[in-house]
Amino acid sequence: MQRLLTALGTQLLVMVTLVSTAAAAPPTLHTDGSRPVSTRSTTHMGSNRPTRFASPADRERFGVGLTTFDAEDPSRPGRVLTFDVWYPTNRRTTTGEPASLNVLGTEVDMPGVRRDARPAMKRPSPLVVFSHGSTTTRFEAWFLMESLAGHGYVVIAPDHAGNTLPDLLSGRAQPSQTIARERPLDVSFAIDQAIARSADPTDLLARTVDGSRVAVVGRSFGGFTALATASGFRDVPPDDRVDAIVPIAASSQWLSDQELAAVKVPILLLSGTKDETVPLSTAAERPWSITASRPAWRVDLEGAGHNSFTNICDMLDPLRNAGLPSVVIDGLAEEGCSPDLIPVDDAHRLTEHFVLAFLRTTLDHHPWSQRLLSPQFARRHHLPVEVEVRTGRACYGHDWRLD
Repeated sequence: MQRLLTALGTQLLVMVTLVSTAAAAPPTLHTDGSRPVSTRSTTHMGSNRPTRFASPADRERFGVGLTTFDAEDPSRPGRVLTFDVWYPTNRRTTTGEPASLNVLGTEVDMPGVRRDARPAMKRPSPLVVFSHGSTTTRFEAWFLMESLAGHGYVVIAPDHAGNTLPDLLSGRAQPSQTIARERPLDVSFAIDQAIARSADPTDLLARTVDGSRVAVVGRSFGGFTALATASGFRDVPPDDRVDAIVPIAASSQWLSDQELAAVKVPILLLSGTKDETVPLSTAAERPWSITASRPAWRVDLEGAGHNSFTNICDMLDPLRNAGLPSVVIDGLAEEGCSPDLIPVDDAHRLTEHFVLAFLRTTLDHHPWSQRLLSPQFARRHHLPVEVEVRTGRACYGHDWRLD
C-alpha cells in the first residue's frame, strides 16, 4: 500500500505541475467593420443553479447500444487499443443484453443501454471520437457519450494505452511526453476503425457511420488531443477528416503558439471557472486568443471544476472498492462533487446542451441549433455560463452570423 501511495502521489504531482505551467496570453477580441464577430454574455447565479430550460438534449430520439473491442494499429506495431462504441438503436429494441461498465472490478449498471444491440438502420450517423483525460478511462464521461448516441451520433472512445488508470496502478504508465504524440494518432486510428467497421456488411456496426462528418471531443489531456488532431503536433500531421472539435478543460500548454494557430475547424471551448487543475488561462483564454477557427464558441461554466465534466461522482464507490487511497479519491471528488461547485447533474445537462447544439450546428447544419449557442439564449434562460462567439467567414457553405 505504501508503494501504491507513493506512486500515485508522485504521478498526481507530476500531472498537476504539467497542466499548470503554461503562461497564457489574454484573449484577443476581433471586429469586422460594423458587424461584431465576438459577443460575450455573463449570467451570475447566486446558487450556481440554472433555471429549467427546454433543451434538445432532453429529448433523445434513439435507444443506446454499446459494444467494446480491441484492435492493433498496423502503423504502430504492438500498440493495441480498447475501444467503446456508443451508437443509436431503436428505442424499443430487445436485442443485446443490459450493459454495464467495469470500473476497476466493480460493475456499474447502465440503465437503458444494451450491449451489442442491433443499431438503428435509418441512415449513417455522424462520428464523434471521445478522448479521455490523463490516467483515467475511455468511459470517464459516459453521461455525454450516452446522450450523444441517444441523439443519433456514433461515439467511439479509445483507451489511450499507457495513459489509463489501470496503467498507472499496474506500473505500465508511459511518460506524458511520449503519450502526447501517441494520442492524436490514436484518434486517427479510432476514425479508421469506425469507418472500416461501418463499411463491413457483416459487422455489427455495418452502415452506421458517415465518415464525411467527424468531430473530436476530449477533456483535459483529451482536450489537448482534440486540438492536436486538428492542428498537427510535432511530426504528426493534422487529420483532415476532422470537421469540428470540442476541447473541454483542455491542457493547451502542450501545443506551441504556431500549432494552436493552425487550428481552423469550428471549435467549442468548454471550461469551468473553478477548475484548479487546468485553469481558464490554459483551457480557454490561450486557445481562444490564438486559434484561427471560424466559427468558434467559448463557454465558461460558472462554478464547474475539472471533473464536473465527468462521471467521477458515480465512480467514487468503485474506486474505494478497488482500494485506492482516500487522499486520491478525495482529490478527484473535490473538483467534481464538492458542494462548493455547481451540482454535477446541472454541469452534465449544460455540457450536453452546448455540445449537442454545437454538433448539430457544425456537422448537421441545423440553423436553429446555432441559436442555442448564443449569449442571448444563455441570458434569456439565466444559465450560469459566460459565452463568447467568433464568426466572420463562410464555413461549409454556411454564412455564420449571430441570430
